[in-house]
Amino acid sequence: MNSRMVGDPVCVAPTGDVCGEGAVWHAAHDAVYWTDINRFLIHRFTPADQSVRTWFFDEPVTALTLTDRPEVLAVVLGSRVILWEPATDTRQEPLFCLEGWPAVRLNDARVDPRGSLWMGTMRNNVNPDGTSSEAGEKDGVLFRLDPDAKVSVWRRDIGIANTLTWSPDRRRFYFGDSLANVIWQYDYDASSGTIENERPFLAGFERGAPDGSAMDSEGYLWNCRFFGGCIVRVAPDGKIDRVVEMPVQNITTCTFGGADRKTLYVTTAKAEAPAGDRLAGGLYAIQTEVVGQAENSFRAFGR
Repeated sequence: MNSRMVGDPVCVAPTGDVCGEGAVWHAAHDAVYWTDINRFLIHRFTPADQSVRTWFFDEPVTALTLTDRPEVLAVVLGSRVILWEPATDTRQEPLFCLEGWPAVRLNDARVDPRGSLWMGTMRNNVNPDGTSSEAGEKDGVLFRLDPDAKVSVWRRDIGIANTLTWSPDRRRFYFGDSLANVIWQYDYDASSGTIENERPFLAGFERGAPDGSAMDSEGYLWNCRFFGGCIVRVAPDGKIDRVVEMPVQNITTCTFGGADRKTLYVTTAKAEAPAGDRLAGGLYAIQTEVVGQAENSFRAFGR
């Protein structure tokens, strides 16, 4: 993929999110869903008519995933995971409740190829009124929630859990800590869902901190850099393939969407943004010549 194969970032929804996050492409809805953690919102952008729909929640919304029913999404909130139907705004009882809330909260979350939901936590940095407080220390844990509701712990002592993605061959898992400025690579067993053999994959990159990531069909990781003003595409061997410059400073997460999965949708944050970042907190779209991986679905109903 040469330098001409990535288009310029275009702000498609200037939503002014304090901390946009959790982007997920919903192919059945032909739309991208994402959250604003601090304003307790879920947004949906529909490219066909360039429209945005927003829903309100009662606490931080940190991540979203598909489920095995197209009309239902799994919503990761600060304290719990629920199932939600956008069409009717139906919200079901929690599948998982986080022990230690509100001192700690859930953060990034994604579904593995087996249909289990992986979730990372962090010290809660969102006050009840949505203002920000201090993150830090190593309160974070990496959980796996299986379709049968079994919960297991896979890592502790995390500062800010971010980036959960799997290689196209389902043999590698990637997970990061923003405070440590590292994304690790693990061996992943697709039959059992276990991870082992942690080693650094992207560590010490000088531009910002690692936030959310997406994986393309060639096995390259696209990592968003908070405070870094860019997205870095990393080859399977850990070498930097390219740096995609963004027009705002705080880049939070991304997902591949569109009918051909060649549009990278990118969320951003206006929190701690420079005054000149006029469209900070907006949703951006970048046209690429590489196909992204399809989103995995949480097997909430096939258990």
